[in-house]
Amino acid sequence: MSLDVSPALLEKAERGEVTDAEFVTCVKESLPYAWEVITGVIADAEGAADGFADNETPPPSEAARGQLLRALASDAIRGGLERHFGVKLAFQNCHRVAVFKQSEDGTVDGDRYRAFVSPRGQLLNQSPELRDC
Repeated sequence: MSLDVSPALLEKAERGEVTDAEFVTCVKESLPYAWEVITGVIADAEGAADGFADNETPPPSEAARGQLLRALASDAIRGGLERHFGVKLAFQNCHRVAVFKQSEDGTVDGDRYRAFVSPRGQLLNQSPELRDC
């Protein structure tokens, strides 16, 4: 799953002039399912008292799954989304995306975050249905 980069944006990247906003727009247009899931979880987190929300709904297709994996497996894409929305994204498997509020300095602190990203949290989130996701 690759990003759909316009010739104009590619030319700007070759010159080194790409902004985060331009990059995030490219991600939004290239990975619409991933964008929908991530923005939905962010909206849910904004309404939560502790600033946490997660998605546990499996993607409807392999193409959708690929979009989500692409968005969250890429340091550049994940980092761009985190900066754009001012959140920390965490990812456990083919679809379990979580959002955590960041402090002013961009760090995330809290028991819920540490539990989600821990080896124990990863192991507890496994199931036979997800083996080949």
